[in-house]
Amino acid sequence: MRELEIYIEEHQDSFYRLAYTYVKDRDAALDVVQNAIVQALTHIHTLKDAAHLQTWFYRILVNEGLTYLRKNKRYLPLEELPEDFADDGDIAGRLDIYSAVGRLKPRLRTVVALRYFEDMSLQDIARITGTNLNTVKTRLYKALKELRLDMTEEAVAEKGESPTWNS
Repeated sequence: MRELEIYIEEHQDSFYRLAYTYVKDRDAALDVVQNAIVQALTHIHTLKDAAHLQTWFYRILVNEGLTYLRKNKRYLPLEELPEDFADDGDIAGRLDIYSAVGRLKPRLRTVVALRYFEDMSLQDIARITGTNLNTVKTRLYKALKELRLDMTEEAVAEKGESPTWNS
């Protein structure tokens, strides 16, 4: 139990960032994290090996985020960003990427968020999501393909050009 408390205290910012990628609302993200913590504390007895604490907790957090999305099927606009979101000076670029990730389907968004925002291995993502490693790889490939297409379309739209298709 004490290990879980320490882990939660040390990684709360990461939990918030991940929850925010799902719900895009500060208060809702805090609720998702709080619900995940309550679930973890309630079910700590189901954790068989403390070495798997990270993947176990992230799985709970991801499930809470998906549960929130199912219960609130409306689209929430990007009203505010996490406080540490724009700390490198490239606000516009990061906002474009963050917005594009937010438009992905939840399963694809989960893989991208865990891989690139939380810097997790594909094996850990497979454990967290309860899916096969090859499924995680496929979802990541599909998500990156969709992001590339989305970002390209945005760039073309900003220039006021119509896309040209080479046959």
